[in-house]
Amino acid sequence: MTQQPAWSELVPTTPAAMFDVWKLGTTSVEMWSTAMSTIMSRTQLWGTQSPLDPKMIAENQKMVSEKIAASWEMWFVMQKAWMNAMSGGKVVPWWTTGTQFIKPLHKRTTANSRRLS
Repeated sequence: MTQQPAWSELVPTTPAAMFDVWKLGTTSVEMWSTAMSTIMSRTQLWGTQSPLDPKMIAENQKMVSEKIAASWEMWFVMQKAWMNAMSGGKVVPWWTTGTQFIKPLHKRTTANSRRLS
C-alpha cells in the first residue's frame, strides 16, 4: 500500500507557504513579461540588422548558450525532486520546487530584457 500525502504537502496551509505561492506567481508573471520583451527586442534586431553582422552572430550565440545552460539547471532541479520523491525522502512542496525550477529562466530573461532595452 502506498501512503497518501498529507494535505499540508499539497495545499499551502500556513502563511509562509501562501506567501511562497504568491512569490511563485509573481516571479512567473515577471519571467513571462520579460521573456516577451526580450523576444520583441530580438525580433526587431533580426529585422533591422544583417545576419552576418558580428554583433548579431554574438547575440544569437549568447541566446542559444543561455537557453542550453538554463535547460540544464532546470533539468537538475527536476531530477533532484524526482530522485527525492522516488527514494522516499522528505516531500518538498510544489511551490518550492516550482520556484527553484523557474529561477534559471527568470534570472536570464530579466537580465536579457534589461540588456536589450
